[in-house]
Amino acid sequence: MLYFEDLEIGTKASFGRYEVTREEVLEFAAKYDPQPFHLSDEAAAQTHFGRISASGWHTCAMTMRMLVDNITERKQAGLGSPGQDELRWHKPVYPGDVLRIETELLEKTRSRSRPEMGSFRSIVKVFNQDDVCVMSFKSIGLIAVRNPGQPD
Repeated sequence: MLYFEDLEIGTKASFGRYEVTREEVLEFAAKYDPQPFHLSDEAAAQTHFGRISASGWHTCAMTMRMLVDNITERKQAGLGSPGQDELRWHKPVYPGDVLRIETELLEKTRSRSRPEMGSFRSIVKVFNQDDVCVMSFKSIGLIAVRNPGQPD
């Protein structure tokens, strides 16, 4: 299990593989972001997207799936997140794209009020199959401390 004490500032990781399908783009958009350029080839062709693109929120959801899969594989003692900062959608994500993630750990802080946990900030970048960054954000994660009674 990976705990707060195991985190090292500057650590970089590359992981994940998510194939974006047309069916999933349409299903997500119909339910959560029903804008014409996410639902109609004709409408999308009239925009700067040129063709149906995934909702930015769908890109966030696909990214979350890859992040959780990585946390599970690494057996990280994750405790959720209080939020994200500086979310940016740099390029459209299209059906047929294959997404992956790169992260870098920027900082970590032990909680003063809750000694059983700490937080950490990472930059998260999502790339497509052409190594084009399509989305980025600063992630704030919460993680368990291995030995809450011990000082840092």
